[in-house]
Amino acid sequence: MVAVTQTRAPVAPIRVPAVAWMAAIVGLTVVYLMLQENGALLADSWVTLHELFHDGRHAFGVPCH
Repeated sequence: MVAVTQTRAPVAPIRVPAVAWMAAIVGLTVVYLMLQENGALLADSWVTLHELFHDGRHAFGVPCH
């Protein structure tokens, strides 16, 4: 038997644009705020937005009561 070895080309690093990093940071911040919002900021003036975040917390399985 003869063992055959294959040489692989070196893998180039993946370059992620700065805009993608900023979008990821903004997205994670929005998700964090959605999971942490308990009505203290949005309950008085933005009832609909508060309920959206509240329901989103339940959809992610985060207890809030």
